[in-house]
Amino acid sequence: MMQGRTEIDEKVTLRVLIADDHEMVLDMFAMYLTRAAGMEVTTAKSLDEAVDIIVAEGPFDVVLLDLNMPGMNGVIGLKRAIKQNGGNPVAIITGTPTPRMLDEIMNAGSSGIVLKTTAARSLANAIRFMHSGEQYMPLELMRGSAQAASRNVRNGNLSDKEMTVLSYLAEGKQNKEIANELQLAEPTVKMHVTAICRKLGAQNRTQAVIMARDLGLV
Repeated sequence: MMQGRTEIDEKVTLRVLIADDHEMVLDMFAMYLTRAAGMEVTTAKSLDEAVDIIVAEGPFDVVLLDLNMPGMNGVIGLKRAIKQNGGNPVAIITGTPTPRMLDEIMNAGSSGIVLKTTAARSLANAIRFMHSGEQYMPLELMRGSAQAASRNVRNGNLSDKEMTVLSYLAEGKQNKEIANELQLAEPTVKMHVTAICRKLGAQNRTQAVIMARDLGLV
């Protein structure tokens, strides 16, 4: 899912803050990221502690927050950390979020969702991915979104115009190019793209194309 820089430089030493009240999870992730991935890892066991650390030490390159630890109160805690981290990525660590919670997390501005079952090496790659400016979501969650999108498509929720715009998105065309091709105003194309993402359950245009390909739409 691409929304910014795409290069992932493994040589950069990233400052990472992980907050989780499950000590075993915290220690396992922190140990691997420090020793094997060469990251500088700071840990906390509550949202308040994490925010205090950010205030004291300045924004971190990436912050990971357990969704259910003390002080989070759902996405309210996420928004608080995002505000404190100076525009740098803040993501959620969780078990198996419901579709509704998934939408709330991403709509609140999270840079991604990391499952607690994620392998340590995959976590390191996810952190670098988010640091590069992308939104990260595990494949299994994307598949779940694709299944929901499939139900929408079978119900005929995508209009003919939206299907046309989707085909241009799949070709990698930007809104201005699509507007020229279809002789539409650029804001109208943007409206169609937003509608496509909403109906497919995608967080951005790139994810919408990936899901559409999985569904055989493009």
